[in-house]
Amino acid sequence: MTPRVVGIDIGTTAVRAVEVRDAETENPVLLRCHEHPLPFGAVSRGEVLEPAVVGAALKRLWSTGGFTSKDVVLGMGYHRMVVRNLTVPKMSLRRIRESLPFQVQDLLSFPTAEALLDFYPINEVDGEGESEPQVSGLLIAATKDVVQAHIKAAKLAGLRSINVDIMAFARSRAIHRGVTAPGVIAQIDIGGGSSSVLISSGGVPQFVRVIPSGGNQLTKALRARLGIDEEAAEVLKMKLGLTDVVAPHDAIAATVIREVTAELLESLRNTVQYFTNNWPELPIDHIVLMGGGARLGGFPTALREVTGFPVLTAQPFGGLELGPDVDRAALQESECTFVAALGLALGSKA
Repeated sequence: MTPRVVGIDIGTTAVRAVEVRDAETENPVLLRCHEHPLPFGAVSRGEVLEPAVVGAALKRLWSTGGFTSKDVVLGMGYHRMVVRNLTVPKMSLRRIRESLPFQVQDLLSFPTAEALLDFYPINEVDGEGESEPQVSGLLIAATKDVVQAHIKAAKLAGLRSINVDIMAFARSRAIHRGVTAPGVIAQIDIGGGSSSVLISSGGVPQFVRVIPSGGNQLTKALRARLGIDEEAAEVLKMKLGLTDVVAPHDAIAATVIREVTAELLESLRNTVQYFTNNWPELPIDHIVLMGGGARLGGFPTALREVTGFPVLTAQPFGGLELGPDVDRAALQESECTFVAALGLALGSKA
């Protein structure tokens, strides 16, 4: 295993990377983390639409961030991807994977011949009556061209892709690093083009859902309603947040922010409630919140109010040894946006 590896999170608005040394050990070292903005349209909902543009951004990221390793782990988003609960007859993991094309075609919106399929086992389920035991787990299916576009972008930047991982799994890995008996945690990531909910029990993913809404929807709504450019909309939403007390000239913007955010909060509440209703044996202890969209002022409090669960901000770098090039203060201000990249780098040992 390479001693240094970089996890790359290719988002809608930026590429983010985290370099780790000794990821395969119990004491990995964070060497550096950095991000570089992406032009609008290069990536949409986790899908790389313009590999050359993303490749150029990765080159600049390597230059400005001072990354030394060219061995990378890429994170896959959720567009043209399926992650859902599935129960199959008990057999070896190899045989389960071989049987997936014949079992899941009706569950996919694209042909299995165009898909990369995998299965993440969770636990064994006793059969009813004389039926055979079964295995419950998560089906993972992604179209090949989406994965290949990510790999192409990295290759154009002169990087070597040593693994491809699911973003939600990477975040969960980072959140649970070093945690003992973590209980049942709802991990909520608010991205640019989409948001995700992964619920884990004892560090094992149990349930994943994707919501096709994120911070960009709010930015677009402000632009459309106020007739301002993207940069001004970003500044305005971060300035106001979810506040009820604003100057008269900001009243319209504040209303837009509350209305759009309320829709996202309702979707998150419904998702968490669905899990609570269908997995009563796994009561949620708390929510861990992360992602750039989670930095909207007042969002954690609003999420707590609509779900009824305590909300904690992700702190994946706590207790992690930091290299000399890492600015601890800057890291604390932005660490919730680097959760996926860290988890991807740590996952290189798998």
